[in-house]
Amino acid sequence: MTTTIIRTAAGWWVERDEIAVPITTSATTTGELLADRAAIDAAATAEAGTTQVADLDLLSPITTPCRVVAQMVNYASHARDSNIDPSRVQATFFRKASGSVVGPYDDIVKPAHVRLLDYEVEIGLVAGGELTVGSTVTADDLGDVIAGVVITNDVSARDVQLPKTQFYESKSYPTFTPIGPRLVLLDHEEWRRFDQLRLQLWVNGERRQDGHVGGDMIVDPVSALRVLAGFQRLAPGDVLLTGTPGGTALSAPPKPIEMIGALLPPHVKWKQFFSRQASNPKYLHDGDVVEVRIATDDGSIDLGRQRCTVRYA
Repeated sequence: MTTTIIRTAAGWWVERDEIAVPITTSATTTGELLADRAAIDAAATAEAGTTQVADLDLLSPITTPCRVVAQMVNYASHARDSNIDPSRVQATFFRKASGSVVGPYDDIVKPAHVRLLDYEVEIGLVAGGELTVGSTVTADDLGDVIAGVVITNDVSARDVQLPKTQFYESKSYPTFTPIGPRLVLLDHEEWRRFDQLRLQLWVNGERRQDGHVGGDMIVDPVSALRVLAGFQRLAPGDVLLTGTPGGTALSAPPKPIEMIGALLPPHVKWKQFFSRQASNPKYLHDGDVVEVRIATDDGSIDLGRQRCTVRYA
C-alpha cells in the first residue's frame, strides 16, 4: 500500500483517507525527510493527532533548492504532435531552475514579455537515494534510488523556447513548475504498476491531455536513469520530470509547411510561425484554471489533483 506525504508551513504529514497525521521529525527538506523513514512509518500507523486534509494549506512536497531535471519528448503521442518519429527518440535531458517550483494550488504567473504560455502534465520521479555518476540502475533497485512520484506541470514559454532553442530559460521562470499536492512513496510491487498511471490535464474544465504511461512513454524510468547516471548526479529530494503526452497547445505545422519554412531565413520563419500560433486559443490566458490529475484508473495509486490559476504579470 502506498504511503502519501503532504507538506504545510507547519511541517510534514502522512495522508490517509483524507486524514492527515503529523510526522514527528526534525527534517526541513524533502531529502532529510526521506532519510527519516522511521518517522514516516510511525505516522503511517498512528491514530492520534489527526487533522482533515481539507483544513490544511498544502505546499509543494518538494523543497528547494534542489535539482530539477526534465526529459524532452518522451511520449509517442507528443512526438507525433511535434512531427518527430517516436522510433528515433532517445533519452534527452534539460534542467529547470528550482526557483520555478511552487505549490499545487499556487498561481502560474506569466511574465509580461511572454506571449505563448503552454502546459505539460508530467510525472516527477523523486530521488530518495543517491544516483552517482557512473552508477547502474536496474528494475530491482529502482526503489533504492527513486522514493516516489509527484504531479508536475512543466509550464513553458514557447515564444522564448523555440527561436532560442533555449529550454532552461523558457521553462524556469518563477511559478513554472507547480508540484504536488502529494508525494507518493512506492514499494517494489507498486513500481510494477507505474505503466498504469494515467496523466490528465484540464483547462477551464476542458480536458486537453489524457494518456497512459503504458503504450505511450518511450523511455522508461530505469532506462532514463541509466543514461542520466552517465553525467548527472541526483541527491535525495531531487526531481526528474519524465515527459508529457500529446495535447499541449503547441503542435508542429503540417510537414509541407515545415519543409517550406526550413528554406526561409530564420527571422522570416519565426515571424510566420508565431503569427499563426497567436490565433491558437489553446495557449493559456489570464484567469484560466489548469487542473492536473495523475492516478491509476482504479485509484490505488493516486497522486492527487493539482489546481492552479493563470495570472498575467
